[in-house]
Amino acid sequence: MAISSSLPRLLRRTPSSLPLRWRLRMFLAGERSRPFTTCEGSRPSIVHKRSLDILHDPWFNKGTAFSMTERDRLDLRGLLPPNVMTPQQQIDRFMVDLKRLELNASDGPSDTNALAKWRILNRLHDRNETMYYKVLIENIKEYAPIVYTPTVGRVCQNYSGLFRRPRGMYFSAADHGEMMSMVYNWPAEQVDMIVVTDGSRILGLGDLGVQGIGIAIGKLDLYVAAAGINPQRVLPVMIDVGTNNENLLQDPLYLGLQEHRLDGEKYLSVIDEFMEAVFTRWPHVIVQFEDFQSKWAFKLLQRYRSTYRMFNDDVQGTAGVAIAGLLGAVRAQGRPMIDFPKLKIVVAGAGSAGIGVLNAARKTMARMLGNNEFAFEGARSQFWVVDAMGLLTEGRMNIDPEALPFVRKLKESERHGLHEGASLAEVVTKVKPDVLLGLSAVGGLFSKEVLEALKDSSSTRPAIFAMSNPTQNAECTPEEAFSTVGDHIVFASGSPFHDVNLGNGKIGHCNQGNNMYLFPGIGLGTLLSGARVISDGMLQAAAQCLASYMKEEEVLNGIIYPSISSIRDITKEVAAAVVREAVAEDLAEGYRDMDPQELQKLTQEETVAYVKKNMWEPHYPTLVYKRE
Repeated sequence: MAISSSLPRLLRRTPSSLPLRWRLRMFLAGERSRPFTTCEGSRPSIVHKRSLDILHDPWFNKGTAFSMTERDRLDLRGLLPPNVMTPQQQIDRFMVDLKRLELNASDGPSDTNALAKWRILNRLHDRNETMYYKVLIENIKEYAPIVYTPTVGRVCQNYSGLFRRPRGMYFSAADHGEMMSMVYNWPAEQVDMIVVTDGSRILGLGDLGVQGIGIAIGKLDLYVAAAGINPQRVLPVMIDVGTNNENLLQDPLYLGLQEHRLDGEKYLSVIDEFMEAVFTRWPHVIVQFEDFQSKWAFKLLQRYRSTYRMFNDDVQGTAGVAIAGLLGAVRAQGRPMIDFPKLKIVVAGAGSAGIGVLNAARKTMARMLGNNEFAFEGARSQFWVVDAMGLLTEGRMNIDPEALPFVRKLKESERHGLHEGASLAEVVTKVKPDVLLGLSAVGGLFSKEVLEALKDSSSTRPAIFAMSNPTQNAECTPEEAFSTVGDHIVFASGSPFHDVNLGNGKIGHCNQGNNMYLFPGIGLGTLLSGARVISDGMLQAAAQCLASYMKEEEVLNGIIYPSISSIRDITKEVAAAVVREAVAEDLAEGYRDMDPQELQKLTQEETVAYVKKNMWEPHYPTLVYKRE
């Protein structure tokens, strides 16, 4: 490329604060340290409001941190106490208040301490978004369980009573034919990330109707805190197509449509209209489907995934986190990850999450075995699936089409002394699995009988994954697992539990295999690569990145997932892996001033730096008033 033709582009991309001779030197020397784009959150913000309007706007409100210059510029002098506080002073004051109030903010004995914390954090979110996310990021280990699972489940159950201020958008069956115009009611000109639910299967709590909006809000809080998605460019969405929850249908305080759920083509037409509307206004948005019942989760994923930038976190995110944990379990035995296809896995649960994990695990095994049809078929034999009716075999009537690839042949089952509908305890006793994986949403399913049977596992270090959320739906607790099976196991759960003191200085590590390790990085990596779709390869790259994140000595000590406190660093690495895979698959179309060719030139380290540079930080921007 001639210097004369590329020089203008160089000068646009190099920092203008550098002298011209240095900018030219960077170009002529082939400087590899790329400036990328301006760091998220550091640009001045143009606002078209002043005075009380600014103080009542959580996107721009700084409270007592407004400088005297800004107070004069924005007509705020006299509307705030005279002492200008630093952001850290504000946070210190809030944290003191939070600790004082969290025990006194409940609305009665049914309102838990965790829900009281959620209320206080939500009030901060309502008045000052920047400070809210700063608090969340700096205390992510403590507050992730409040804004996300398990507390978000309690929030959704009580959302009609907790509702104070609208957040996000609501599309309903009553809006049919109006959605294309409705999307323009949202004030943001650019939306990067949407989390959408129809409320039909919130965590393991069932149909919560319109109250499921709480899960979309919680997920997006983590997109901001963990992935640095700009909070002004996220949108939680509820699609209200009715509810089959009879209690909600009779509740006079329920905020949603009080009619039974749409089904069939009527249901699909509502979702189709929503997808067309949001992608018409925001063509580059990423849509994450969240907590749709199994009946629709797979159908909608297959319907849209090759056309739109979308994924289903329950099907694909849960699968990725589980795969990372399973690969970690192999490493915990002192074996290489390539031994993964040798694992015998009993899976309890054949819903959207369970089938999603099975599909992903089978594909991962097949890739390791040569990625051909023979390998794919051979991988199937490693799984034994047990649902509410027992062992799933070809003798079952009316099998869910999504589960068909994983039914056991009758002769296979009989060779192991098992029959159609055999109980979970029977299956564990006869199969002697390396891994017992729970995705059933049935609390306590891993009973003492089941755990006792796992003591005869053929593995030197069997793994127990009690992955169902929220906490009360976990298949067993870590105390039950370690006390029954032994201190040599690897344990993981979906919700947070404390480690177990095994005595004699030994600790039984409870790994939280939470989707938040992956979905923020998948979304961020897709955004920064500009990938047209989210491929299986991109999801696989994310899972393998998470699996390799832990150091060898940690894994051998039974720690297969990292601490939530390092979630922002984990997300950065996962996003970089997704970007590189999107480039490798020729799916990347670039982001802002980084075109596909530039992305392709980045080394692994430069890709990580590019991701970090584009992660929003919760710093107060300089506000500049401009009359509309």
